[in-house]
Amino acid sequence: MTNLTPADFDAAVATGVTLVDFWAPWCGPCQMLTPILEKNVAPALEGRAKVAKVNVDEARDLAVRFGIKSIPALLIFKDGAVKQQMVGLQAPDALIKAVEAAL
Repeated sequence: MTNLTPADFDAAVATGVTLVDFWAPWCGPCQMLTPILEKNVAPALEGRAKVAKVNVDEARDLAVRFGIKSIPALLIFKDGAVKQQMVGLQAPDALIKAVEAAL
């Protein structure tokens, strides 16, 4: 799982499918989502899709750009375009299915 910054964000989502978790260290549900992404989602999608995180406190411009109003916010990008957006804690199976639908 990659931590993205404004400097590398566009290049990271430009090709293929990428699930991006917009989060913050002070967000309880965000803290609960991280192990789900690390232990369940990223391994299930390995080699097929990327999983990345954006700290909204450190990358406010990205949060504004994508209209992030609540976190955790999960955006699925395909070749640089947002295909789906989910807000709040999500089950691993729901995240995997959503990313697979974009593949």
